[in-house]
Amino acid sequence: MRFFHISDLHIGLKLMNRDMQEDQAYILKEIVRLAEEKKPDAVVVAGDIYDRAVPSAEAVEIFSGFTADLMRAVPEAAIMMISGNHDSAQRIDCFRSVLSRQNLYMIGTPPQTPEESIQKVTLCDSYGSVCFYLLPYVRPSMVKEITGTDQNGKLLTYQETIKRLLARENLDPSVRNVLVSHQFYLPAGKTADEVERMDSEIRTVGNIDQVSAEVLKPFDYAALGHIHKPMKVGSEYYRYCGTPLACSVSEAGQQKGVIQVDMGEKGRTKTAVLPLVPLHPVRVIRGTLEEVLGQGCTDYVTAILTDRVDLDILDMQDRLRLAFPNLLEIRRERRRSVDYRASVSREAVKNPYELCCSFLKDTDSEERKILRDVIRTVQEVV
Repeated sequence: MRFFHISDLHIGLKLMNRDMQEDQAYILKEIVRLAEEKKPDAVVVAGDIYDRAVPSAEAVEIFSGFTADLMRAVPEAAIMMISGNHDSAQRIDCFRSVLSRQNLYMIGTPPQTPEESIQKVTLCDSYGSVCFYLLPYVRPSMVKEITGTDQNGKLLTYQETIKRLLARENLDPSVRNVLVSHQFYLPAGKTADEVERMDSEIRTVGNIDQVSAEVLKPFDYAALGHIHKPMKVGSEYYRYCGTPLACSVSEAGQQKGVIQVDMGEKGRTKTAVLPLVPLHPVRVIRGTLEEVLGQGCTDYVTAILTDRVDLDILDMQDRLRLAFPNLLEIRRERRRSVDYRASVSREAVKNPYELCCSFLKDTDSEERKILRDVIRTVQEVV
């Protein structure tokens, strides 16, 4: 059984107000090209299909084209998608039962009543069944009817919520089980502060949404979404694939890709990353103005200037925008040093009264008298 693991498409994203439609359409066509070449039996999208809950018409058109192209490229493959924290669960759920008949599973909401279970899709190969459990982004308030509350009647933690949700499923340990989930999973023994996060990610205060990767142990593979940097969660088989395109400058230089998962018989799984090369990479170029200008390109660029002299602002911006049509921002880096040998004589320092007079400027004798009284009173209190 071969399947592709991708996530965090964030269709409709703007990078520092730069429209990414062309770049996103291009990288999605690259994913389709890889699918046509490698012929996976399934394609899994682990959440954050769109960048916002109410996507633009243009974003919907790009997604629609991607889905249609993918179904044409691998007509026999099952395509499975879940909603992420950026998506509208109800919109993703629209026509859920109709689409599933076309081998397209779009799951927006987790189980919310005791009668419901996590959506399961079962595929078969020569080694038997592979069960995909599709769990969209979960907040404890969404599922409290089936997970319950704590002893004080308050909502459970994200950790306990996910743990109870998974415990309800009757997993068959003799078959291969895959979890598709969009949450903040932590490798066992690590804290949230030890996990590198990208600027483009939404974080909760105090990292209250963290879930220990221990809950993933019953699964042969966990196709995870939410973290934008490719990352393993304590195992080769519990992985974040990251975004297919850089969504922030903090992701500059990252190698993006599709994770190809090949599952043989139970206990034999192999993974490989199929690289994705963007239309316009995100880069950070650092140096003097002339050094930076010498690297002109059409990439998305943050220019960090290290010149120690003042530059003509208008001329600098015009020249940089000419060299970099997709310039994101200009930063200045100045090295300032303090001469600790310098000293100021006591006579050179004005007393409080003189400082106030120089600030207030035109004061008459009555105002100066009041000022002296105020300063004297303050000094006596101190």
